[in-house]
Amino acid sequence: MDPESRLVVSVVPGKRTAANAEALIADFQRRTGGRMMNLITTDEYAPYPQAILKAYGQCVLPPRTGKRGRPASPHWIAPPELNYATVHKTREKGRVVKVEARVIFGREQAVQAALNASTVSRHVNTSFLERQNGTDRNRNARKVRKTYCFSKDWEVHDAVTYFTMFSYNFCWPVRTLAQRDAAGRLQQRSPAMAAGLTDHLWPLREWLAFPCIQRE
Repeated sequence: MDPESRLVVSVVPGKRTAANAEALIADFQRRTGGRMMNLITTDEYAPYPQAILKAYGQCVLPPRTGKRGRPASPHWIAPPELNYATVHKTREKGRVVKVEARVIFGREQAVQAALNASTVSRHVNTSFLERQNGTDRNRNARKVRKTYCFSKDWEVHDAVTYFTMFSYNFCWPVRTLAQRDAAGRLQQRSPAMAAGLTDHLWPLREWLAFPCIQRE
């Protein structure tokens, strides 16, 4: 998710596993054209660093030494321009009492420079994604906790997840993204509008009728 535009860039429905974490980061990297982000932030889920290294890092094959024994295995290294930080939460009796930022890849100065250039936050956090999770549950009753609306068929759950997530990008006006035009009127904006992907708020009918495969 891009916190400045609130755009949901990539979605991988399923359990929280190392394979899905890797698929998510790889899909995000593909959808953003392989560009290096100013800053990537996540929680401390253990598979994320390796997934980010595979997507943005360089694979190094150690040279042969000529000595006996098994040769060293290839490994991934982070390029100097990769900035990645995590949020560490300290809990006592089930409550968060302290939140710390930890730089995993990159230099602290570069991470701070990216935060200073941000238009929405000066701290490493996951608040925007957590808020999006609440919005998603509001829009998709299948994800509401303790309800009879829970999904009973995985294919339907998968389809509805993509439907609600990506229609949110184009059809959902986000209150904090609204801007005033030259006449002083408040203009509602969707995440796709804030990201520069479209110039208007799409009705659901328009979004559903838009062909997913574009032909030249």
